[in-house]
Amino acid sequence: MVKSGSPCTGKIINRSLHIYTSMSLGERVQVLSDSAQFDLCDYSADPSQRNTAVPGIYYTSYRGCRVPLFKVLLTNRCCNDCRYCINSSCEMPVELSPEEIARVFLDYYERRYVDGLFLSSGVSHDPDETMERLIETLRILRLEGYGGYIHLKIIPGSSMDSIKRAMELASRVSINIETATPDGLDELSSTKDYGVDILRRMRWIHRLRKRHPELAPSGQSTQLMVGAVDETDEDIVKRVGWIHDRFSIKRVYFSGFQPMEGTPLESRDEADPMRVLRLYQADSLLSSYGFSPDELRFSGGYLDTDLDPKYAAAMDMDIFPVDLESAPYHEIIRVPGIGPKSARRIIEMRSRTRLTPERLRKMGVRMNRAEPFIYLDGFQSTLAEWGKDRRE
Repeated sequence: MVKSGSPCTGKIINRSLHIYTSMSLGERVQVLSDSAQFDLCDYSADPSQRNTAVPGIYYTSYRGCRVPLFKVLLTNRCCNDCRYCINSSCEMPVELSPEEIARVFLDYYERRYVDGLFLSSGVSHDPDETMERLIETLRILRLEGYGGYIHLKIIPGSSMDSIKRAMELASRVSINIETATPDGLDELSSTKDYGVDILRRMRWIHRLRKRHPELAPSGQSTQLMVGAVDETDEDIVKRVGWIHDRFSIKRVYFSGFQPMEGTPLESRDEADPMRVLRLYQADSLLSSYGFSPDELRFSGGYLDTDLDPKYAAAMDMDIFPVDLESAPYHEIIRVPGIGPKSARRIIEMRSRTRLTPERLRKMGVRMNRAEPFIYLDGFQSTLAEWGKDRRE
């Protein structure tokens, strides 16, 4: 399925100059918010993540709540040649000035349409010129008294000075890693260097935050595209584990490739949404459960789209079943149906009272998944049999 991702296609191209010069502020906001849709601020980029009544409003999640953000590009003009991106060949450049973005955002904020800003940009001339305009946008907002959440996309190839100044103003920063391997990025772009423009900048952000924790206090995140090049899930998971270890990444977003009309990759197949979901689950195992990539099960380099990665991994582990009365945290957390919070509760609870299926359920354990992998009082059987043989 090929999707049209921008007004830079079809007959509109022939009227590009007229349309650009005659566009109202609202029309430009609409174009640049549409162009920003694939910079993710949550798990998926489907329409349910957007407020279609007001341009530029997308939703992210925070502690179980949906939080509206104003998400927009400074410009869709881009001198990079990313083969998947409509902006690299856009013949109708649209821009907003820092003052215009600040004005629209503050209007949205005062009307309580949004709780934060997600700002990115194409590279109109060179990385530092674009960064200066992004930084100016943030500076205006902070001078106007806005002290809330701002997520800023760092431009690949930016100078350390511009990155540091951006981090002084932003709540969170991110730079898209795009692919799991340098060769993968080489397939997508001839203008970006994987090691220099991306990984080196991620390393700078990490070092700046270690030296100055007040910079970008919500940390650094990144985004990786799934399915644009022939990288396996194992390639992706190993890279994700590597960047978690090296750069203390707060969040990795996975963008499922979608072919865009007018790009060199328009005939490539769209990424399987289940593959993207399994990669999110695998990333959670690395970042929140303490798994290593080697503990996950890959078949031909790919995760099983029919099985939760944690359940698939547990089927290959020789530690099961574990006795919840005595097992250490790192074994308990590997039990399907037990998360970090419930694992900590089990360890705290077992020192004071006896564990039972009912108490485990109240702690958040999904007993239907956990039961085959655990002992209670050294006994493993069905819950019905457990209830017959034991009393409180």
